[in-house]
Formats: sequence, structure tokens, C-alpha cells
Amino acid sequence: METQWITELPHANMDKRPRKRPRLTWDMPPPIPPPKVIPPIYCGQEFVNVAVSNYAYSALNYKGHPRNGSPPRRNDDKDGHYVFAVGENLTPRYLILSKMGEGTFGQVLECLDDETKELVAIKIVRSIHKYREAAMIEIDVLQKLAKHDISGTRCVQIRNWFDYRNHICIVFEKLGPSLYDFLRKNSYRSFPIDLVREIGRQLLESVAFMHDLRLIHTDLKPENILLVSSEYIKVPDYKFLSRSTKEGSYYKNLPKSSAIKLIDFGSTTFEHQDHTYVVSTRHYRAPEVILGLGWNYPCDLWSVGCILLELCSGEALFQTHENLEHLAMMERVLGPLPHHMVIRADRHAEKYFRRGTRLDWPDGAASRESMRAVWKLPRLQNLVMQHVDHSAGDIIDLLQGLLRYEPAERLKAREALRHPFFTRDSRRCGYSL
Repeated sequence: METQWITELPHANMDKRPRKRPRLTWDMPPPIPPPKVIPPIYCGQEFVNVAVSNYAYSALNYKGHPRNGSPPRRNDDKDGHYVFAVGENLTPRYLILSKMGEGTFGQVLECLDDETKELVAIKIVRSIHKYREAAMIEIDVLQKLAKHDISGTRCVQIRNWFDYRNHICIVFEKLGPSLYDFLRKNSYRSFPIDLVREIGRQLLESVAFMHDLRLIHTDLKPENILLVSSEYIKVPDYKFLSRSTKEGSYYKNLPKSSAIKLIDFGSTTFEHQDHTYVVSTRHYRAPEVILGLGWNYPCDLWSVGCILLELCSGEALFQTHENLEHLAMMERVLGPLPHHMVIRADRHAEKYFRRGTRLDWPDGAASRESMRAVWKLPRLQNLVMQHVDHSAGDIIDLLQGLLRYEPAERLKAREALRHPFFTRDSRRCGYSL
């Protein structure tokens, strides 16, 4: 069984933090512990057996700084990112093994927790005030989620947090790859409908859990949904079996387990907070956000609909980077925008419509390429039928409920969980390969 893949953007839940955050004396080296054996670590396709003695373990550390001590101080890079070297420590407790990912917030490192002997993912936030403040808000959200998610099955678990050399560091359990990374490394091949069903069920359960706590994620996307396990199996891709099978590309990978967890709560918003700004990553942004009509819980359900369709097809539904083109794509796939929403659009969105009623398309298109990108999109039903064999009728109906323009008419998370797509075959207990 092959077990590759590296996760990229992990996150998690953690201990209660004090009201005030004291500076911790991380640079005081502790006594040298007895020899230990560090378990094997898989890194991509490489198998690494790390350290079987104090000497070998210390050799991993940065240029002879004390065993389990912090490295010499370095200046952050020009963007405020923490500068590190693989093999040195992040505080005396965490040994840096690899870099897992990077984003606008900072970077994520794979580390070994010297106390628990557990592999963890540590999010190191840039030493810039607005990102530090956002990180503290995320910690508050993570702790609220952890308090209520007793089983720890819905959202990534936070293990710890600390302020290190002006960087907020959040320690998470280490999970598998994101759904986006799995699709990308699998040449954007779609998932079987039964796997989409199991992932969709868990995703909606997690969203319902957050909404019950009066929290809105606001940034649901395949990058922020992680498989719990990195293990996968290789199966024939039947769409290619009629052709030559000399190349391995005629096989595709499928996760060995369908278990997932939500991550990245840096944009999560409480119900009572301001909801006037723009939220969500472009491809998964709801129409009410683009039109400036305000947003609430339903914006998460629009994102869920886009994600489920992407898992069915292998590609993002609305691959665009511009508002007018995005709205034109919506109308191409889902039909015209409701008149009552158009006339309420804010002053920033008015320019997308002619005489305030009809979308200014294709006249307002930025290019012929943009026009072609819209024209090539099929209607929702046809798009699903291209990729789904059985259960097509049920998932089309579910998607039509999740992708309703009017937020008040959109399915709620718990309503979606009662949809026949999830309940029709009550005997099904998991996806089978």
C-alpha cells in the first residue's frame, strides 16, 4: 500500500490560554534528556529514519546550539516571516522536520513534539500586528470549537499555542492532505459519487456544528478541508480503460479513508459581528457577497455546494478572478439572478448591470477569452450528468438547494443533511471502492 502525500495548511484545537500572555524563557536550555529513538517519518516518497542517539539527534540541530535549545536569533524576512532551518528547534520542545506550506498568514511547519513524541503541524504567524491579532481571534474560535467538539471529529484539534520571538505559533494535530492537494496530485480526477456523499455528509455536519455555536466559517474551500489520513490506494480509472493502459496515468488514487476535518478559522466570524466586508475565496463566494447585500450563515452553504460539485467534476465550478465574469458564470450555470437582488445591489456592484436590471454581459466582458470561459459552461444538470452515473438526480436536487441565489431560500446545513442524497440508502455505512 502506498502512503505518500504531504499536508500543506493544517490547523487545530488547544488548551485554555491565560488572559495575559507572558513572555516565556524559551532560550533557557533544559537538562540533556536520556537517549531516545525517534520514530520513522514519511516525507513525500522519502523514508527518513531520524536519530537513534543523543549525538545523532543533536546533529540535526542548528550548528551546535544546545541540545533541545532554541537557535540563535535571526531577523525575520522582509515580509515578517519567521526564518528557520530544518533540524533546529522551535522552542526547546519542538524539532523542525519540514515545511508544509505557506500563506498570507505565515507558514506551517511539521515538527516533532519532544514531550508527547507526536508529529504536529505548527502555524507560525507573521510578526505583523494585523496577522497577530487575527491569530489570537483564531485561537479563541479554536478553543470554543474544542470545548464543544468532544469527539474531536469535526474540526482540526489545537494542541498548544505560544508567542515566540514576536510570532504567534499555533500547534495542531498533524493531518493528511487537503482535498485540493489530493485532487491536484491526482491530475484533477473526480471522486466517486459515494465518496462525495461521505465527504459531503461530514462537511455539512461540521458546518451545522459551527452554525449551532453561532459561528460562520466564511472561507470554506477544498484547501481548508483535510483528509485525516494520508493513505491512499490506486485503482483503475475506467474513463481511460478503452484506451492504451501503458502509462500509470490510467490509474487514479483514492483516499483509503473518507474521514475529513475542517481547518483555517482565521476568517471565522461570530454572528453578532460586522458582516459588511467581503468574505470567502473567489471561486466559493456567494452572490450576496459580490452584490454587497450583506451575508450570514447561508454564505457557507453556497461554498459547500461549489465544493461538492468540484469533487464530482474534479475542477472548480467558477474559475474566475473578476466579479462581472463571475456573475455571468452563475447565470450560465444556474439561470438569471433574481430581480429583487439586482436592484438592491450596492454602489460597487451597480456597474455590473445595464439600467440597473440586466447583467452587462457579454458587452462588459474584459476579453474574448473571458466570453469563451463563460460560454463553455453547461447548465448545472448537464454538468453533473457528465461526471455522475448513479445518484445524479439526488445530487442535482441537493446542489440546486445549496446554490439558490436568495440566501433565505438556500438549504440550511441540517436541512441538507436530511436530503435524499444522504438518506435514500439508509443501509449505506460508508463508501466502498
